[in-house]
Amino acid sequence: MKYGFALAAVPFPVFAAQAAPIQPVSGMLQMFLGLVLVLAMLIAAAWLVKRFSVQSKIPGGAIRVIAGAAVGQRERVVLIEVGETWLLVGVAPGHVSALHTMRKVEIATDESPQQEKGFPSWLRQVMEKRNVRS
Repeated sequence: MKYGFALAAVPFPVFAAQAAPIQPVSGMLQMFLGLVLVLAMLIAAAWLVKRFSVQSKIPGGAIRVIAGAAVGQRERVVLIEVGETWLLVGVAPGHVSALHTMRKVEIATDESPQQEKGFPSWLRQVMEKRNVRS
């Protein structure tokens, strides 16, 4: 006697006739409202974390980033001002190391036409050369 045939003959109670069929529109609406509710909860949680997080602020802005340059795909060299001292720091993923320490130096911010770079200076030079030849 094979059990597969014997089990196929046993009647199973049918519960589908008792439950009301779910309409596709109401199921999709319920899923959409659930999604909107979850997104609203995420946005509210992010706002609360931002609003009530304790940030360690340095009084008077004692640390300032002066300049930085990428020296690799994920490595940078950063010049940091701490009080009257400048620190040259190498920054890599998971690692920061001091490269050099020096006294604070004032940076000259006056830009003369000789220091100009890019298309405007190139165009000016070409136009000056053209005017000289004519």
